[in-house]
Amino acid sequence: MGNFFTDTVQRDARLHSLERVADAALLWPPFRIKIARIIRRATERKQEFVLFETFRSVERQAALFEQGRSKLRRVGVHHYGLAADLVRRVNGQLDWEADYALLGELARAEGLVWGGEWKSFPDVVHIQAIPVALQAKLFAGNYYPSFPPTR
Repeated sequence: MGNFFTDTVQRDARLHSLERVADAALLWPPFRIKIARIIRRATERKQEFVLFETFRSVERQAALFEQGRSKLRRVGVHHYGLAADLVRRVNGQLDWEADYALLGELARAEGLVWGGEWKSFPDVVHIQAIPVALQAKLFAGNYYPSFPPTR
């Protein structure tokens, strides 16, 4: 037994998909629970968030970069089941320009990283399970969060 990435994500038929994937089943289980809690708590506070993208393949990331829709050339934390984009629905429409402060507040309350706080390129819809400082180890294959998580 490896980890959620090797045991689940890498075995999924969508591993090389160019399509957007919004399947919560491809999120590391402890992270999936926190995302569900964030969505529920936001709803209780009269804001609706939609799970817009979970897993992202290497191929999709490259295509998004080439289209100018991402600032990252190489795939990031989405590829490992450790990131999700939650887009706010306002008046029935997905709205990337809405106020995302509540999303940041709820992510921080869950001990997660909110992309809206990044100085280099704020990404207000992005939440991830691991600190930026651990990303290089993750990408190199030298790290994956433990299950159950230690916090």
